[in-house]
Amino acid sequence: MGMFLNPDNEAFQKVINSEIYVDKTGLLEYTNRVIDTEQSCICNSRPRRFGKSITANMLTAYYSRGCDSESLFSGLQISKTEKFHQYLNRYNVIHFDVQWCFMDAGNAEKTVSYITQKVINELKAEFPNVLFSENTTLGGALADVTQATGHKFIIIIDEWDVLIRDEASNIKVQEEYINFLRGLFKGTEPSKFLHLAFLTGILPIKKIRTQSALNNFDEFTMATPANFAPYIGFTEQEVNKLCQRYHTDFEEVKRWYNGYTLAKEHVYNPKAVVSVMLRGEYQSYWSQTGTYESILPLINMDFDGLKTAIIEMLSGASVEVDVNTFQNDMVSFGNKDDVLTLLIHLGYLAYNQKKGIAFIPNEEIRQEFLTATKKKKWNSRSNAVLFYSNT
Repeated sequence: MGMFLNPDNEAFQKVINSEIYVDKTGLLEYTNRVIDTEQSCICNSRPRRFGKSITANMLTAYYSRGCDSESLFSGLQISKTEKFHQYLNRYNVIHFDVQWCFMDAGNAEKTVSYITQKVINELKAEFPNVLFSENTTLGGALADVTQATGHKFIIIIDEWDVLIRDEASNIKVQEEYINFLRGLFKGTEPSKFLHLAFLTGILPIKKIRTQSALNNFDEFTMATPANFAPYIGFTEQEVNKLCQRYHTDFEEVKRWYNGYTLAKEHVYNPKAVVSVMLRGEYQSYWSQTGTYESILPLINMDFDGLKTAIIEMLSGASVEVDVNTFQNDMVSFGNKDDVLTLLIHLGYLAYNQKKGIAFIPNEEIRQEFLTATKKKKWNSRSNAVLFYSNT
């Protein structure tokens, strides 16, 4: 049991111990089904406070050989499935949070080498009889273990896109990081040492050279959630049950925090719902996770029709958006649709996939936009924004 290799289940235990826990272990039934298949590489992107780390910790607690989680999952949805025990705590798991590694490494330039060295050191301690190649990559070290022992791995990466977002203009760091990921997941050799890969972050996988870098991943996003929709945030049924439990007005919760249309589900921000249940105060909890400072530079980009589209949505309208041109990064914006698509992935806009339209999902997000617009005037459009803020 190490920090990154075969971790324990303590992080997920804290989630289960919380006063409010909504069971999302049904997702494990899907990951069980795709282990050792062509669909075994998964990237699930979602906004801040939509349960990314909880999902990564749940997967780790379920699969890791470093713990015994049978009692932890007892009574949860996954425990009622036929193959619950077949996959429970049977795998060598590597789990790391890139945000944490970034901070502990000291800077972006050292992050990849930090992760590589830390995990390789743990591999050498866990498999002392394996002859590791000198100056090897992490992918090379995993291949050495598999070749010598037959053991394969599950790799879980939380906040996978931190270097893509926070180092948007640092081409060297981004290229090194994408090459690092390619060495872990792309091609024939990684498939030999990999049972399953699960990446979670805010952005979908970055498009580089026609997205050939990691095009073997199945992606589940805020724009294309597919069958992950019930596991991205809280569903309307789950929120209704919480309202009954906490004697809270469901219609008011719906007005403030509903609005994300994912496939057939109406999804709520878990952070906001939990906060209003425990605190009893209807307010914007979003500002605690991503503030107006991140909205303003996007709104003020000089793309024809962008500010008009935001104003229309503030008034309650929807606007058409082409989400297919977005390059899945923070710098490659070619038109207003790219900016609107990023706002969808950040959670500031909701998206109806069937109709191809974006809109402001609820009162909480509307308040964030109004705060942003009041902080800085929008040239000739500022009066219109102030008008909508008072209606």
